[in-house]
Amino acid sequence: MLKILLVEDDQFISQLYSDKFSQFDYQVEVARDGFESLEILKKYKPDLILLDIVMPKMDGFEVLEHIKKDDSLNKIPVLMFTNLGDKMDIEKAMSLGAKSYIVKSYFTPAEVLDKINNLLK
Repeated sequence: MLKILLVEDDQFISQLYSDKFSQFDYQVEVARDGFESLEILKKYKPDLILLDIVMPKMDGFEVLEHIKKDDSLNKIPVLMFTNLGDKMDIEKAMSLGAKSYIVKSYFTPAEVLDKINNLLK
């Protein structure tokens, strides 16, 4: 069973996506903020990280920087999952090492699932 860490502070969105991924046999852990995601990553090694950018305590860019500096985590693909669609935000995320970038409002949960499946093949 493949594991996903969903880092998302919006409870509705995290529940919606957790339910969707679980239907397709993904094991999902949810972190509500950037700091919590780094704590979870100390013990939970996911196959993919779905990472929001705008969050309390530590934003997604900072989390991504921490992940990419850690030799035990830096091979895990990170998919940015945000409502920030500005070209500069996309470029920043990709330059920090994100594998892909999804603007939440442009994709359905099924399309996000397809993108994850393609990344994990």
